[in-house]
Amino acid sequence: MQNPDDTIARASVVVEATPAEVWRALTDPAIVKEYFFGTTVSTDWQVGSPITYAGEWEGKAYEDKGKVLEVDEPRRLVTSFFSPMSGKADAPENYQTVTYLIEQVESGTRVSVEQDNNADATAAEHSSGNWQMILDGLAGVLTKG
Repeated sequence: MQNPDDTIARASVVVEATPAEVWRALTDPAIVKEYFFGTTVSTDWQVGSPITYAGEWEGKAYEDKGKVLEVDEPRRLVTSFFSPMSGKADAPENYQTVTYLIEQVESGTRVSVEQDNNADATAAEHSSGNWQMILDGLAGVLTKG
């Protein structure tokens, strides 16, 4: 029996920016596109609203989706997430929860991401690596400014 914590992907980065600047980078579609693998995010960021992530990955168009679950600007943002590319059925048990935490620290702002419901520890590790690339990209966009 695997530990449920083993299926949670985690990543974080500290950026030289204010929490408000980080929040904008997480929610402004033009900025998101710069660091999130060219993804176009569409939502109004209201709790209960749909959210879509559209783009192209390795030559194939995709559209992932979810719902905005929680908004506590500029500290916490929670969404559900489902990718048809997972090969799983579009059913509630196959959705993941993505939680963004934004906290002021001495050297700037720490942005952390947790994504639950990965298939196993290996999948969680892979997702953690992807999230780290995304957060490093976000830090780069904020730094260049």
